[in-house]
Amino acid sequence: MLLDSGGVLMQPKGGRWNPRADFERTVLDRAPGITPEQFARAIAAGDRFMDQAPTTPDTDDYHRVILDALGVDAAAELLAALVRPVPPATVLETFPEVAGVLRELRGRGVRLAVVSDAWPNLPELHAALGLGDFFEVYAISAVLGCRKPDPLMYRHASEGLGLAPDECLFVDDDPELVRAAIDLGYRGLAMCRDGAASDGVASITSLTGLLELV
Repeated sequence: MLLDSGGVLMQPKGGRWNPRADFERTVLDRAPGITPEQFARAIAAGDRFMDQAPTTPDTDDYHRVILDALGVDAAAELLAALVRPVPPATVLETFPEVAGVLRELRGRGVRLAVVSDAWPNLPELHAALGLGDFFEVYAISAVLGCRKPDPLMYRHASEGLGLAPDECLFVDDDPELVRAAIDLGYRGLAMCRDGAASDGVASITSLTGLLELV
């Protein structure tokens, strides 16, 4: 099985993936007086930058875009503070069923890989959240230089497992990315935790749905 990470395995505390949940506090420590409205506009500029990038951009480049929109000097000290190590559990959490389902799948002999538009530290985040022992292969956009639905993302994972596309099931919370995988010969399921329609792609509402397939 090839699994996306965000929305499938884990979610950000506070509901926002990027920038990190402590971004505002870190900036305000050095540039007090910035309003919530200014932060919202600057973060929207960062979102546009991410959306337009062909792959997951360098973290410092992403933060520079937001800081520039805020009129804050992107000094090396501030950039370092924005990515300083924090316990992953303070900003991220796995969905309740995830660890148990992954343990059961591995116990049944299912081989697992991650396919995620993410920064290179994703394996370390997973390890800190107790997911580090489940996955044999990681296909990470910032490492491979492309993002889903680029075929390389899917193929890096399946080939790393030594499996053909039709031997793999891909699960993502974006139905369009699942459809792209199906077009490449993979089986696919959309993760729709809110129960919303998945645009014609078969779906599950929890990772426990995978146990019925094995």
